[in-house]
Amino acid sequence: MVNTLNFIDLFAGAGGLSEGFIRAGYTPLAHIEMDKYACDTLKTRAAFHWLKANNQLQKYKKYLYEKQEKEDGSKLWAQVPQEIIDTVIHETIGEDTIEDIFAKVDKLKGDRQVDIIIGGPPCQAYSVIGRARMKEKVLDDPRNELYRYYVKFLERYQPKMFVFENVLGIQSAKGGKIFLDLLDALNQAEYVPAMEVLNASNYGVLQHRRRIIFVGWRKGTNFHYPDLRLEPQEYEVLKDLFIDLPERKHGEGQLCAPIKYTKPLSKMKYLKKSNIRNSDFDFTTQHIARPHNLIDMEIYRRAIDLWLDKKERLNYANLPPELQTQNNKQSFLNRFQVVDPYGCSHTVVAHIAMDGHYYIYPSLQQIRSITIREAARVQSFPDDYYFEGSRSAAFRQIGNAVPVVLAHKIAEELKYQLQ
Repeated sequence: MVNTLNFIDLFAGAGGLSEGFIRAGYTPLAHIEMDKYACDTLKTRAAFHWLKANNQLQKYKKYLYEKQEKEDGSKLWAQVPQEIIDTVIHETIGEDTIEDIFAKVDKLKGDRQVDIIIGGPPCQAYSVIGRARMKEKVLDDPRNELYRYYVKFLERYQPKMFVFENVLGIQSAKGGKIFLDLLDALNQAEYVPAMEVLNASNYGVLQHRRRIIFVGWRKGTNFHYPDLRLEPQEYEVLKDLFIDLPERKHGEGQLCAPIKYTKPLSKMKYLKKSNIRNSDFDFTTQHIARPHNLIDMEIYRRAIDLWLDKKERLNYANLPPELQTQNNKQSFLNRFQVVDPYGCSHTVVAHIAMDGHYYIYPSLQQIRSITIREAARVQSFPDDYYFEGSRSAAFRQIGNAVPVVLAHKIAEELKYQLQ
């Protein structure tokens, strides 16, 4: 057996970071995640990778074709070795659970040395928007302390390197104390951290998404921050990312039904280059659009018209009174946003699970918010990725993820160092 590099994924979510590392040839030892639906997604993806590696991809395709709403992935998981499914640990990392999680990880890793730990604690307690929404409650939010558990994993498994992703707000959370404590804890754990703010749109993702990416290595080793090459952005959301998916009116589509593409892969240069679409599949899934009420549809129409005509964002306060149904006008001012068809999307966040107002499809031919599959593409997930759970659960998983294409580029660059 080839001695491949391995990793542990903490706060794994739906696996965007993990998928990038697997694509670069790493083997996951364990994924640890608190959300049940995200864990189901991770299990389904683990099954996909095993089936593909063992020339049994037809079983995965059959699963997607026959899948019913409200069914989890048990039928698929049963078709792969149990130890593959067991790499997904459904636990909330905390004081009461950490020893039990360590025991499970110890069993999974056996006598292997851990090469790298990846992941990012949930960021709602660190993000500026999250802090504003939670007010004083943010000070007591247990998520503030999750970085400490990340460091405990470093202390226990002593990987050669780590990757830690988070929102920019972690630098100012609790007046900067959390950030300084994190740096101190990493130093105490004998790691050298380096940090940069990366915008995914500079690295082949059709999304403006700025995040802090820490990379660290054991003291005394000769590693460095990944040398990522800036890429000119020559693609556009509408013609390069969305155009080969069938048209949808609001409320159209099914959560599980496979759909055929409207253009051949040879015509979709970006989708091929980014590996969002590949020649193994002639269909995708989850191209389902939310239903909208008449008032929202009229606001969407105006927002699209204004953006396409003048490249201006709609101001809620300027709408006719009969369209202003929200009492809190201030927090609603920029709520309705059209995805830029001629460049990159704005940042996809977990709030997309609540409503689609912030992610309006950029065409008057399809007045609606973007579908699950379109949101997944903005995050550069491959079209053969299936998000388990309800429509809202799928949107939330996508909004919380690290873009796969960015994760892959980080993983490839670190691989050169680790090997």
